Amino acid sequence: MKSLHVKALMLVFITTGALQAGSLTLSGSVISENQKTISSRYMGFVQTVNVNEGDVVKKGDLLYTIDSKEVDTSLAQSELAISQAEISLKMYENQYQNAKLNLERYQRLLEKDMVSKFEVENLELSMSNLKAMVEIAIKQVSQAKQKRQEVQNQYQYLKVKAPNESVVIEKHIKAGEMALSGVPTLVLADLSALRVSTEIAESYLGSVKVGDKARVEVPSIGCISEGKVEAIIPSSNPMAHTFRVKLSFTCKDAKAYPGMYAVATVGE
Repeated sequence: MKSLHVKALMLVFITTGALQAGSLTLSGSVISENQKTISSRYMGFVQTVNVNEGDVVKKGDLLYTIDSKEVDTSLAQSELAISQAEISLKMYENQYQNAKLNLERYQRLLEKDMVSKFEVENLELSMSNLKAMVEIAIKQVSQAKQKRQEVQNQYQYLKVKAPNESVVIEKHIKAGEMALSGVPTLVLADLSALRVSTEIAESYLGSVKVGDKARVEVPSIGCISEGKVEAIIPSSNPMAHTFRVKLSFTCKDAKAYPGMYAVATVGE
């Protein structure tokens, strides 16, 4: 029991850091501050998946594609609706032109008392109704074309692309499976928003504050960077009595990835 107690104390000391000559050395790991959960906008069978966990993708890279059969059907239906609306418009336009010519002819006959005023008024009413039908048909054609455009826009959502340079940290989709709208398929960690996450013992908490400068090192890639304390999370770990700290850093000549071991020295 005594041996286990000593080991536990050593683990807490290594994790939370050491205070030396006015500076505090902390060990932690690289994390991404901006994780994106990717999901499909429309339901459909997955045709291809082009990434695996651990892959690094650039902005615009194709992640996976969804079968377009349902969209193809919707597009065909929208094309049919446009054709029907255009036929109706042409029919009402022809009827309106005929009614207009007929009315003009009857108005000339009325001047010669060869037709009654009642007949002319009926033709005027008919022409007015046909004009209204033409206006409705024009709107129907416009709406049908708008619907077709909406369907065509769906094709771009069937090709799911990376929103920025990221690393794939979770994959929940395979070719042949059904992608459901809003259900997560991939989780990407943004490589442009990396931080170092570490923990500090509560006894050292008074010696560190937000804005403090720090020396951050990622040994595996030889990265040594100036950084600063960006956040101290006010939620302690009750088992180790530690607080979480986040630090900024920049690796100019090397690429860091989430999960890499890092060391931060605060107060140099």
